[in-house]
Amino acid sequence: MRYHNITKDDMLNGTGLRVVLWVSGCTHACPGCQNPITWDLHGGLNFDAAAKEEIFTELKKDYIEGITLSGGDPLHPNNRQELGTLIEEIHNSYPNKNIWLYTGFTWDEIKDLSFISLVDVIVDGRFDIDLLDTRLHWKGSSNQNIIDVKASLSEETLILMKNI
Repeated sequence: MRYHNITKDDMLNGTGLRVVLWVSGCTHACPGCQNPITWDLHGGLNFDAAAKEEIFTELKKDYIEGITLSGGDPLHPNNRQELGTLIEEIHNSYPNKNIWLYTGFTWDEIKDLSFISLVDVIVDGRFDIDLLDTRLHWKGSSNQNIIDVKASLSEETLILMKNI
C-alpha cells in the first residue's frame, strides 16, 4: 500500500480532531475530484513502519478522536489486504478511537469485506460533480451516504448517521 500524506489535527474529514491517512490508488476517476493526485496506485510513498508509527503516535493523544482513511480510494482492491490489517491493528490498539473511511464504492459493494465491521463510519459512493452541494457536511455530493456501519450490519440494512 502507498500513501500521499498523513494529516494531523484535522477537523474536516470526520468528527472531532483526527489523523487522516491519504491512501494512493483510485480507478473511479470522478470528474471534479478534490484529490486526483492520489489516483495513481504507484504514486506517493510506501506505507512502511515509520508511517504506521506516525499514525499510532497521533492516536495516543487524548484529544484525537480517531482516524479517517481517505485518498484516492482506501478500498482500491490492491489496498484492501494491507488496509484491513491496519484497521484491525488500530481497532485493537485504540478501541476508544473511531474509524472513518471514505470510498467511491457503494455500501452494497463493500459491506461483506471482513474488516468493515471494525469501521465506525463510511462515506460511500462516487463524487458526482452534478450533485455537488457545499452545504453538505462530511460529503461532497448528495448521492453519497454517511453510514453508521455497526447499525447497518446489525440491522442488515443501510442506516445513515444521525446528528453529525
